[in-house]
Amino acid sequence: MSHLLPDDPARPDVLAARPALWLNPAYRDGAIDDPDLPVQPAQVDEAEANWKRLAPLLQACFPELQATDGRIRSELIGLDSLSDALGYGGVGYGRVFVKADNALPVAGSIKARGGVYEVFSFAEALAIREGLLQDGQDIRRLADPEAKAFFSRHTIAVGSTGNLGLSVGIAARALGFGATVHMSSDAKAWKVERLARLGVEVVRHEADYTTAVENARLAAESDPTIYFVDDEQSRQLFLGYSAAAQELADQLRERRIAVDAEHPLFLYLPCGIGGAPGGVAYGAKKAFGDHVHCFFVEPVQSPCALVQMMSGSTDLLSVYDVGLTNRTEADGMAVARMSAFVANVMREMLAGIFTVDDGSLFRWLLLAHETQAIRLEPSAAAGFAGPDFLVRHPQGRAFCQRLGIGDHLPQATHVVWTTGGSFVPEEQFNAFLEEAAARR
Repeated sequence: MSHLLPDDPARPDVLAARPALWLNPAYRDGAIDDPDLPVQPAQVDEAEANWKRLAPLLQACFPELQATDGRIRSELIGLDSLSDALGYGGVGYGRVFVKADNALPVAGSIKARGGVYEVFSFAEALAIREGLLQDGQDIRRLADPEAKAFFSRHTIAVGSTGNLGLSVGIAARALGFGATVHMSSDAKAWKVERLARLGVEVVRHEADYTTAVENARLAAESDPTIYFVDDEQSRQLFLGYSAAAQELADQLRERRIAVDAEHPLFLYLPCGIGGAPGGVAYGAKKAFGDHVHCFFVEPVQSPCALVQMMSGSTDLLSVYDVGLTNRTEADGMAVARMSAFVANVMREMLAGIFTVDDGSLFRWLLLAHETQAIRLEPSAAAGFAGPDFLVRHPQGRAFCQRLGIGDHLPQATHVVWTTGGSFVPEEQFNAFLEEAAARR
């Protein structure tokens, strides 16, 4: 099994399920301009325009978006006391921020950027195709009882470990669609219960995430009234996430934080199947060019993107193929096999991937809560290892020197993307805190 991964400094740690840093040997400048990629930069602009067009409908469906003019946005939070607690207070680390998608409205996780976008985009396209929405008409009519009655004859289906299912189910039910979420054995009970309260049909599978997706896909193929949100292959999901990068660019500009050759930007993106971090990374490359360096982060037992991209194979591999278990408390990242679509797009665009153990996830979750009242679920804390890997790890330092940015780390900006947590019930969150305290 180990022969599937080439010789690499990270290989022993990956196979032993220890925290590791893998640097992508194919990483290069200008990768986003490859005309053979299945997505192109202009499509990010289209996604941003689509979000703006959908905003009045989102505002009509979700009261919490009244104050944001229908925009689904998160804060960029400077790490003050948390930065010191993590050991990132020294000048060598530059500035460290959290992009707080853990508190995104509507769905409480980064999946609001993808799941809500795809469901609402499908609703608009369906309404236009069936004559329910004409050119120039107010898109808010799709929230009217007539439109909801029409949408109720259709079902949105998705396979999920949890957060994507929540975002798709919430968006579908807000417009009147039926919704079915196929959930893997890793899904947390509270996410299942929340979906059930919304009137979403939840189908539990004893197997892992890949099986849940396959079952959702098969069900949709047999029924033309079912629209399948395909987390493995969806360009709509990917592009919905990509628009987040311009939001970040605007926030950095408002703070007068430069991103250029002497002020590099590092993004640390928790990764499951790869759609959300891949979309954000792609949008970031469009927004910041070669001055941004994007890293995925995965659990030590579920590094599906690392296994796939390190292997260099065009065939999909799973973590089971290299002797790992895919067992982790980070349910949103308990994925055995990466999206082939995302692997293709990220092949030369992703700087690297690092892995973290569950104990560290709980430690960072607790620190974030104690120091700055940031509410996370375990998977959302994964990115906090990023600055340490880049500044202190020998391979991280070598990476920075190779790119000619080693001397600019004191002027760097690090953004830890925290991907979920605000919807976690109080009882469950207290259980996270107790688990974290027990692991101290």
